[in-house]
Amino acid sequence: MGQPANIERIIKDMGFTDDILFLQPKCLKFWSYLKIQPEKWEWREKSVFEPDGGFWVVGILGKYILYYNDIEEGYNFSPYTNYGEIDTIGCSQGELYQVVESIFKNLQD
Repeated sequence: MGQPANIERIIKDMGFTDDILFLQPKCLKFWSYLKIQPEKWEWREKSVFEPDGGFWVVGILGKYILYYNDIEEGYNFSPYTNYGEIDTIGCSQGELYQVVESIFKNLQD
């Protein structure tokens, strides 16, 4: 299990994603629509493995969130029912820009 991510790391990842997606204007526009100011959300199931204070959420799309999973050390896209509470934890280890590209591509298909 990785160390809990700090806000500086999350903001750095978001800036890197802006830079990477610059050459993909439509995907960058989608990312701009999706992203939010990072905030901590808790996992509905509560676990001893959950980092203190929950997981950093960086984007919202409908009833889904994009967040950093400290346990798996990667970004994931999961559903939520109640604001501030993650329903299901994903186990991807992708970089933020990769997850954004994947969501964007899936929405295009």
